[in-house]
Amino acid sequence: MSDPLSGDAGDAAARVDRMVAEAKQKAQRYQAMQAAVGQVSVTETGKDGLVTVTVDSAGNVTDLRITDQVRECSGAQVAAAVLTTLRRAQARLPDRLGEVMAETIGDDRQTMDTIVGNYRARFPEPEPEEPDPGEDRNVRNLGGIEEESAPKPSPVRRPPGDSDDGDDGFGQSFMTRG
Repeated sequence: MSDPLSGDAGDAAARVDRMVAEAKQKAQRYQAMQAAVGQVSVTETGKDGLVTVTVDSAGNVTDLRITDQVRECSGAQVAAAVLTTLRRAQARLPDRLGEVMAETIGDDRQTMDTIVGNYRARFPEPEPEEPDPGEDRNVRNLGGIEEESAPKPSPVRRPPGDSDDGDDGFGQSFMTRG
């Protein structure tokens, strides 16, 4: 690798000027990215249309709309709808921010991947929604194990006369302990 300042003094000065100009352009692109990212918002509407949530680029709620259908729901249903919709909106932030960053600093893949990765870690995809209580409960997930039918582990039982005397049998086979 050659030294950018070696060689003719006129060439070195031109290279330094070019490097300074490139650094200024890069700084301007990053400032534009920062401003564009600050304007990002994501709006998500719940599957039943009950709730609409808007979040800003930091994942904070900036708007929350709840329809009059809320009168037909329990508090738990409303809370679940709000939280689920909020998480779905936040989970869309990394992709939206990636789009904005590609438009402004598209040539800096490492920075984009780092920032988008941090957002994905902070706002992961939400868990799949639980079925509504009104849905058909006779449908089964083939290959899955229903929680209530899963076998329960049996309790550990000690042989008669075996007490916990503080000897943990370290270094001994549990089969020969006596």
